Order: sequence, then structure tokens, then C-alpha cells
Amino acid sequence: MLKILFSPAEGKNSGGDAQRKELFGATNARDEILQEYNKIILSNNEEMIKELFGIKKFSDCKVYMNDVFNSALMPAIERYSGVAYEYLDTQSLSQIQKEYLKNNTIIFSNLYGPVLGGDTISNYKVKQGNSIGKVAPDKFYKDRFSYQLDLYLAQDEILDLRAGYYDKFYKMNKPYTTLKFLKNGKTVSHWAKAYRGIVLREVAKNNIQSIDEFMSLEIDNLHVIEIKVIKNKTQIIYNIKD
Repeated sequence: MLKILFSPAEGKNSGGDAQRKELFGATNARDEILQEYNKIILSNNEEMIKELFGIKKFSDCKVYMNDVFNSALMPAIERYSGVAYEYLDTQSLSQIQKEYLKNNTIIFSNLYGPVLGGDTISNYKVKQGNSIGKVAPDKFYKDRFSYQLDLYLAQDEILDLRAGYYDKFYKMNKPYTTLKFLKNGKTVSHWAKAYRGIVLREVAKNNIQSIDEFMSLEIDNLHVIEIKVIKNKTQIIYNIKD
């Protein structure tokens, strides 16, 4: 089976009516960091909250000031609303395609760490790179979840669509495939986010089960110009057509 690793987004969709469920990994593995987050959220310390969120105006923080243990929940794949998720456009997919994303996508959240697309999470805010109290999420989750991820992914092929920052959360010890996007010979930023969403959408729409199937997938405006193999990483380099 193919598993896809994906990044979160700063933007979130509010609300949610999903049922609480056990998240990926050990039941209590996140307790320390979630409790630290809640302590800040419920402290009403404006400066600490603004710093954690990376938001200048306290009034803009209030939508995210939710007790993570007692707030509205939404599947992770539907919670985020950044560029990649706009192009993924989950809401326009069929139920079968949504289930594919919920079961086969692993998102590396700055608060929750690795969660399946179908895991239900609250509307939270942690600016990328920020610690939560004294806890650094990247180190916390790398230490707590790497072994579990190794076991979970042992029999699967991996398509890594994460932004580079999220490599800090989990380093793979088995072969995996990643993508790079160029336009006019230059690495792109905004369009890389967009095309990660587009690629994930096409993978779900076509029920892709393996890297071989993925390699046969034609995606509009993308042309493979090179494939590099470095140790256990296969990098497919695409040119974005005009």
C-alpha cells in the first residue's frame, strides 16, 4: 500500500462535528505537549498566547483559544485551509476518495505530531518552529513517534510530500519517494505548495496503491525532467509547464 506524508497549514477551518477518536500512535504519547498547550491557552496570558500563535493582535487569537480536550473536532485532512489544501479541495472529492485520504495520509501537525488524515483534531494554532512552553514539537515527536512510524510504515511504500521543515519530525530509514518542482529551471515556493495539494488530490482520485502506479500517473502541467536516487531517497523532479 502507498502512504503519503503531508504537511499541515497555518490556516485552519473552524468548527467541526466529528466524534472524538483515538489518534495515531500510543494513547497517552501526546499528553505532555497537549497539556502544556492547554495550560498556555487557558492562562489568558496575552503575550504568551500571541507568541505561541505568531499573531500580533490578541483579538485575532480568540478563534484558536480552544481547550484541545473539549472542543469541536474535524478530520485532520479537512481541518487545514492553506494553499496545498485549497488545491487538494477535499470537499469536492467523492466519499471513497475522502476515505482514501483519511486512511493513507499522515499529516505532521505542529501540535498533534503525526496524525492520520481521518484523525479528529481541534482548531488550534502553533506557529511553525515555535516551542510549546518548554517543549519543542519537532524533537518531542521525533523522539516519541519515530519507532511507531517505522513499524506502521514497514510494509508500505512512501510518497513524501512534506515541506522540508517537517523532516525534523521524522527521518525515514527505508526507501521513499519525494518530489521537487521547478519552473523555468528554478525551485518554486508557492507553486510547490499548490502542486503538493494537486498531486495528493490526483493520487486519491486514482486510488493509487504503489509508487509504480504513481509513476504512471499523468498530472496536468507537470512534466518529469529527472529522477535522482540518493541513498534511500528517490527524488522525482518536475517542470511546471506554462
